[in-house]
This record gives sequence, structure tokens and C-alpha cells, in this order.
Amino acid sequence: MLKDSLKALPAGVRAIAALFAATGIYLATCSAIMLFRPGFIPMSAGAPLLFGLELAGPFMFLLTAVAAAGVAWGLIHRNNIMRHAAMLIAITGIVMLVPAVSGATVAVNTSALVFGGLGIVIRVIVAWYLGRQEIAALFRS
Repeated sequence: MLKDSLKALPAGVRAIAALFAATGIYLATCSAIMLFRPGFIPMSAGAPLLFGLELAGPFMFLLTAVAAAGVAWGLIHRNNIMRHAAMLIAITGIVMLVPAVSGATVAVNTSALVFGGLGIVIRVIVAWYLGRQEIAALFRS
């Protein structure tokens, strides 16, 4: 059943679902390491994805991992609510990255500017692609 639904999905939706799944796997792995080996990896390992929420500890990593996995599952199964959730997550990420990119521009920090800009570009592509009319129609049917 999953194989059939994957074949019917456009490549862009599969790629976005894979992006959310990879994010969930990364955050769940970080959470497990933090819970079973405290201090082994720093909490800043989730900073690019959690935007300050990493200070809440490994359970925030786990909660975010579950949310990312849920969005990935919903995109694969053409759940329109999860499509909207993915767009909202992407747009929120854009808003959260603007101050970092602005600060990197003022401070002339090239690496932070490149990574922040790349993060914004990827999130814009996700929101734009999932908001397209033909993709929305695919999720409504």
C-alpha cells in the first residue's frame, strides 16, 4: 500500500517528505543520545532546526522529531492538513531565519550568511511547491 501511494506522488512531494523524515530522524537520534549519554553532544546540535527551543532539553528534540515524522507521514498519505502544516513550518522557519541572516549581513559573516540564506531558500521552495495549485488539487482528491 505504501509503495503504491509513493509511486502516485510527485517527486517534489516525496523529496519534501524525505526532508521532514530526515529532520525527524536527526532530532530523534540527538534526543536519544542526550537522554542516554548526557553531555555527549551539546544542545546546540539542534539550533539550526529548533531556533532556541533546544534549550528546553532533549524532550523538545523528541517532540519536534515526532512532529516532523507526522508531517512526513501525512505528506506521503496525501493528508491536506499535513500539507498546510508543512507550509506553516516552512514559513515559520523563514521568519525565524531573517534576523540571523540580517545579523550575518551586518557582521559580514559569510558562512552564517550562506547557511542562513540556504535555509531560507529551501524553506521558500517547500512552501511554494506545496502551495501550487496542482499540488493542492492532488491533496484534495
